[in-house]
Amino acid sequence: MASISEYPEGTAFTGVAGRTVGESTPAWPVPPQARPGAPNVVLILLDDVGFAQLGCFGSDIATPTFDRLATNGLRYRDFHTTAICSPTRACLLTGRNHHSNGVGIIPEMGTGFPGYTSLMSRENGFLSEILLREGYATLAVGKWHLTPANEYTAAAPRARWPLGRGFERFYGFLTGMTNQWAPDLVHDNHFIPPPRTPEEGYHLNADLADRAIEFVKDLKSVAPDRPFFLYYCPGAGHSPHHVERAWIEGYRGRFDQGWDAWREEVFARQLETGIVPRGTGLSSRPAWVPAWDSLSDDERRLYARQMEVYAAFLEQTDHHIGRVIDFLAEIGQLDNTLIVATSDNGASAEAGPQGSFNHLLFVNGIQATVEENLQHLDAWGDPTTYPHYSWGWAWAGNTPLRRWKRYLHQGGMSDPLIVHWPKGIQARGEVRGQYAHVVDVVPTVLEALGIEPPAEINGVAQRPIEGVSFAHTFDDAEARSKKTVQYYEMIGSRASGRTAGRRWPSRSRAWT
Repeated sequence: MASISEYPEGTAFTGVAGRTVGESTPAWPVPPQARPGAPNVVLILLDDVGFAQLGCFGSDIATPTFDRLATNGLRYRDFHTTAICSPTRACLLTGRNHHSNGVGIIPEMGTGFPGYTSLMSRENGFLSEILLREGYATLAVGKWHLTPANEYTAAAPRARWPLGRGFERFYGFLTGMTNQWAPDLVHDNHFIPPPRTPEEGYHLNADLADRAIEFVKDLKSVAPDRPFFLYYCPGAGHSPHHVERAWIEGYRGRFDQGWDAWREEVFARQLETGIVPRGTGLSSRPAWVPAWDSLSDDERRLYARQMEVYAAFLEQTDHHIGRVIDFLAEIGQLDNTLIVATSDNGASAEAGPQGSFNHLLFVNGIQATVEENLQHLDAWGDPTTYPHYSWGWAWAGNTPLRRWKRYLHQGGMSDPLIVHWPKGIQARGEVRGQYAHVVDVVPTVLEALGIEPPAEINGVAQRPIEGVSFAHTFDDAEARSKKTVQYYEMIGSRASGRTAGRRWPSRSRAWT
């Protein structure tokens, strides 16, 4: 049997086209093929989850999936984001800074000035676009929030929806937040209703895990050797904090000691496990967060319940992500999957000092009172509410840091980072102190995969990647960071720093 002649798709025909069939030799164009044994890539991006809210970063909230990944991988304690969601997502997917992407703020707040239009340039290729041309399947589930706000509609162009930026399959939502019981769902390039109602057992986190498993199963059942890139972005723990009652009941009474005592307990565990270095001081409580002991009985009852629901929401999220991790293990893919898991910013204080049974009130400048919130206490987290907790818990959720989401204090832009890749990283369960920023993830992934950043994508010349790889730290705890400088800007505040290739110093001004 004659061999089949092949040549790379998009290049010149290598066969012979003669005057007759007998004088001709066929050749077939073949699409890009990943190298044999290439690892899968999974980016897990949580939403509004603070530095101290995962169990492996000091919390007593049950997060066994993230703890498992940390035990068999690495935790980075000096990892930074932009302090708010869409800008961080733009950095994470392109390796360029948020203003270079035109995403200096969320799309709903975009302006007609450079750096803030939300019109992400084709010159800044997405990781999905890079890996697609390397033979990867590219899959996305969950929150997107990288489309201009005027392009959310069914009649809008799709160029800046996920399938327009290198993803082959998408299931999730386009906006910054959505109802976990009744989400505004998009499947590929069209809107769909939720497949079930809450009364029928529907919850978005379960649905996203089902779809992630389905996407990978569909791929591996037909092309078992083709690697995949999965971008997995649950809406948790962004408001609304929606979760089934059974999960909430497991936390009843767990936060009655209040945020001051909880924060001290978390900090003690962080010191013990090395999540923060010895010599670190616990930052003081700001004047605008009341001491727990100063609160009335009603306030304590309300705020404790708010945190019970949030903790349940986060544990339930961890559970469904765990279903995906377990599936990868079952099909023999987990060990050769590079998993990078983090949050888009610090814990959120966007419902103010009292929290709110309906976060949309606060978004519109209306602060729910303690009395109004108490009327919804028993229903907190169910489909009749759209809740968010008090900013006292956001402050505690970023222990030992100051402030929270949106602010260029470490509590706003320092986030937990876990890297898990058993086949590619020998170290297990270690803490890394090297400085890294979300813009550094793309070059790190590319270096780990042995892929050079392309000079062009689909005929569009590419701008230089602005991040710096930290792959060299995977198996070297003493390696110095290759990052020398990073800037920050968010909503009129700005900061910058020279990292000087640092490993975590014994005392850091950023942490005190």
